[in-house]
Amino acid sequence: MSFSVEPLNAETVVIRVGKALDFRNAAEFKAICQEQVQTGVRNFILDFSETGILDSTGLGAIFSLYRQVSPRNGQVVFASVSRPVQVVVQLTRTYKVFRQFPTVEAAQEALQQT
Repeated sequence: MSFSVEPLNAETVVIRVGKALDFRNAAEFKAICQEQVQTGVRNFILDFSETGILDSTGLGAIFSLYRQVSPRNGQVVFASVSRPVQVVVQLTRTYKVFRQFPTVEAAQEALQQT
């Protein structure tokens, strides 16, 4: 498994994306997120600190997650965004949808305040 899930509380998890989120593992990412949503998780912190590849299929999987949690007042936020992922975020203007934080801890703190 290329993703690790770290529960912070009943409604929030950190998903450490690992080296890549692309066409090779997007289905696995969606399945992991779906499992979390079904258990009541509505806030997702995506840790991109080690991620070197994010392609359109990976972005599609993230938007799929966003569509699942938004009706439940949930959030998907990015943390520790690596340079390659930041390039994709800028080119696709994804920053307009997903808030970014310098660290997982900063993202966690922001989610606790909302």
